[in-house]
Amino acid sequence: MAENTSPKSERPYMPDYGIKTGRKGLLDWDWVDARMQAARNYWIASTQPDGKPHAMPVWGIWLEGNFYFGTARRSRKGRNLQANPEVVVHLESGDEVVIFEGMVEELTDRPTLVRLTRAYAEKYPGYEPSPDPDPSSPFYVLRPRKAYAWREKDFPTSATRWRLD
Repeated sequence: MAENTSPKSERPYMPDYGIKTGRKGLLDWDWVDARMQAARNYWIASTQPDGKPHAMPVWGIWLEGNFYFGTARRSRKGRNLQANPEVVVHLESGDEVVIFEGMVEELTDRPTLVRLTRAYAEKYPGYEPSPDPDPSSPFYVLRPRKAYAWREKDFPTSATRWRLD
């Protein structure tokens, strides 16, 4: 997603949860962006080849509407992503919720990797990955297709969805 572009928000379809109608109370994209920028840990949910779910926390970078993270290719996450690149990414909080759905792609673009490694070094002092593509520990980019967000304290009013594709 290009900078300064806010996707159109709408109400999510959640029958029997008391979701309000209309636009009043919908969260704006800046709310999502701020939480993604501020988070230290993110959860990745992937699917194993046998169909079983797998969830694991990762460090990551939120940059220009995309989520970047790395993992060892031979890790369970890495093997899952090779077999099925569809993922769910969400924050740790159940009070201020941000959830993304989409497909990851392996990142090989060196200029983006250079920006990414600088962002990692700034966000996670003492950790500075190499900007050179590493076949054993690739970085991935999630360009979300859908996003959901809400605040627990006013859930029926703040529940918001974005369709990003």
